[in-house]
Amino acid sequence: MPLIISLLLGFVPMFAYALFVYWLDRYEKEPKLLLGGVFFWGAFVAGLGACFINTSFGIGLQLASGSAELASIATTSIVAPVVEELIKAMAVAVVFFLFRKEFDSILDGIIYGSMVGLGFSACENFSYIFQHGYLVNGWSGLAVNAFIRIILLGWLHATFTAFTGIGFAISRLSDNLFVKFIAPFIGLVIAISLHAFHNSIGHFINAEGIASLGIVVLTDIPGYMVIVGMIVWANIHDRSILKKQLAAEVSRGLITEPEYRKAQSPFTLTTAIFSGRANSKFYHLLGELAHKKNQLQRMGDEKGNAERIEELRTMITNLRK
Repeated sequence: MPLIISLLLGFVPMFAYALFVYWLDRYEKEPKLLLGGVFFWGAFVAGLGACFINTSFGIGLQLASGSAELASIATTSIVAPVVEELIKAMAVAVVFFLFRKEFDSILDGIIYGSMVGLGFSACENFSYIFQHGYLVNGWSGLAVNAFIRIILLGWLHATFTAFTGIGFAISRLSDNLFVKFIAPFIGLVIAISLHAFHNSIGHFINAEGIASLGIVVLTDIPGYMVIVGMIVWANIHDRSILKKQLAAEVSRGLITEPEYRKAQSPFTLTTAIFSGRANSKFYHLLGELAHKKNQLQRMGDEKGNAERIEELRTMITNLRK
């Protein structure tokens, strides 16, 4: 029973957080299959893979140095941040290279990075809640660790990997070849650095217990604030894309003026669900149409943008029949 409860506490809250991240994408939702895939990667490929590599490095360092403390500090502060962020970044890279046309805004980078991070947190939280919680201090240990991992540190890995996602998004959107090349690496370095700082500060501050935890959590807040600010900015930017790109669709008679205004509301995709599947799909298609037109203007046809725009217009027209 404790194992099952730990598993549920590890995964269910992260699923809920993932739904919230999906909701944050106000104007053009990403494919659910892709989002589920990167969450799965974070939980099982990155989570289990990092556990194996970190443990192997830790054992090797202890055998080589003869110091368990040195091995623990080195693994926690250096090895784990590099290994975990690299494996998580692989999922974002797969989306970037294989599903490039889905990667068309800064917000997309944040969404995919956060989803990978939440998947990783689900696996890690399960381990901490059971191994470091229940097995050490019974049910009270389980409860305390669940609170720490879900409430205090629940967004930690999502925040780290969101910076990697931002790096890939900047690469996708930039016209500068140097920026295209270097941006993903800068995003990854920021993610690793924040992760290493978080893991290291507990070793070096002169505090214990709740005081130590409080200081660690407080040092994470600036990273959270940057990502929240980027999400707000990205949604405002996405709204401006819809406003600009859909104006011409009113003139050509594809949509009406009220539909044009409604498409710009940050709550339309949420409320449209209650108006029927066709209505929800209609505004999803408008969001994709606006972003695809923006892609065509900024990046050219990319072997199909113009064709996809016409397909979307046809689909929108057919929904009215």
